Amino acid sequence: MATVDNGVLTLRTNLAESPYTKAIHDGRVTSDIVKLDLCGPNPAQGGFKDMLRRNMYDCGELAIVTYLQAKCYNKPWVLLPAPVSGRFQHHCAGFNRELGHLNPKDIEGRKVGVRTYAQTTGLWVRGILQHEYGVDLNKVDFYTVGEGHLEEYTDPENCTRLPKGSDIGQMMLDGELAATLQGVDLPKDPRVERLIPDPFNAAKEWFAREGVVPINHIFVVHQDLTRNNPEAVREIYRMICESRDLTEGGLPDPFPPMGVEANRKGLELAVEWAFEQKIIPHKLSVDELFDDVTAALG
Repeated sequence: MATVDNGVLTLRTNLAESPYTKAIHDGRVTSDIVKLDLCGPNPAQGGFKDMLRRNMYDCGELAIVTYLQAKCYNKPWVLLPAPVSGRFQHHCAGFNRELGHLNPKDIEGRKVGVRTYAQTTGLWVRGILQHEYGVDLNKVDFYTVGEGHLEEYTDPENCTRLPKGSDIGQMMLDGELAATLQGVDLPKDPRVERLIPDPFNAAKEWFAREGVVPINHIFVVHQDLTRNNPEAVREIYRMICESRDLTEGGLPDPFPPMGVEANRKGLELAVEWAFEQKIIPHKLSVDELFDDVTAALG
């Protein structure tokens, strides 16, 4: 899919515009040897299946959980140590306070909605609920509205697929679901209360202890690119670094860093929790996620 014109390599790229990638989108960050053809959808997750199932892109952003699955199922993609989005997730679970108060462990034995079980927000929130609040995830019945991005993957046995078009936020408000893990998609309704008490301060305390900002999306390239044109891969990394540096108002503090070692603990945590939650079939080492070219970046 990549093409070369006058010595410039053009790559079909799935990279949504955000404050951190805007300088790439608006042309402030460019390269003399590589051009990113920003032809993916917005939001970028709309292109993840096409990226992994049909190789429609040469590079782009990918949810960290989806990349871990891709690696486990031997898909031809290589990670760059270049997060393009990330945030704390403690505030991303909610319930309807008018139907009775819920503490985190109260979701055991109840129905909880999440867009897809392998969604990155779901991974991080479930891991926090398990490790910080003692929730036994095997005792929670998860209700989903979509499938994962990998054809090889199937949800765990405690997952039920809802009919297409189901609105898990409304189902939570109506009492059909006890809670939902939805992130920014939690209903903007005064009845919604966060499942984790005082979540923003809880996130600060967790960061002070763990030193990790959960990665959401991170940049990947097709393995043919690292094998045949490593210089282009290094240029992409530089472009992402420069675009992050040009974020209006600066990056949030804290924000997922660049580089392998700076992200090692966060990646180890993502792998550990993905395995615990039956999202990936076996554990991976952080070093397996990169190749010789991308591991040297940063």
